[in-house]
Amino acid sequence: MLNFVTTDYLTDGARMIREEVFVKEQKFCDEFDDIDNEACCMTVYEEELPIACCRFFKGHEQDEYVLGRLAILKSYRGKGLGEEIIRQVEKIVMEMGGKKLSLSAQVRAKGFYEKQGFQEQGNIYYEEYCKHIHMVKKLVS
Repeated sequence: MLNFVTTDYLTDGARMIREEVFVKEQKFCDEFDDIDNEACCMTVYEEELPIACCRFFKGHEQDEYVLGRLAILKSYRGKGLGEEIIRQVEKIVMEMGGKKLSLSAQVRAKGFYEKQGFQEQGNIYYEEYCKHIHMVKKLVS
């Protein structure tokens, strides 16, 4: 059984997942930043084992929230967990008064986010060595 836990701090489990996925697998250097001190953290557990995470926080625009650092341990990918995380975050964000969810998607993951209703905006840009695209989804209850 999966347990979705949202906190107002970066959990040890989320830190471990992000280190595994973004630092070890994808070789990002600047994984942790000051946003971690302000963002909500969602950590997904199977039993007691942390298996996935993301963060979300208030954006610059009115009614906007930003989703980021969505990471799933390799052995749990391809099972619909990413879609469920997004659904859970959307529900929480709408309860907080959010009407729009934006994110910075790795270009290779753009199709996944498009299937979740996100639309690309603007041009491709680099974060560290990796191509990214800004994507936005209007939330409706």
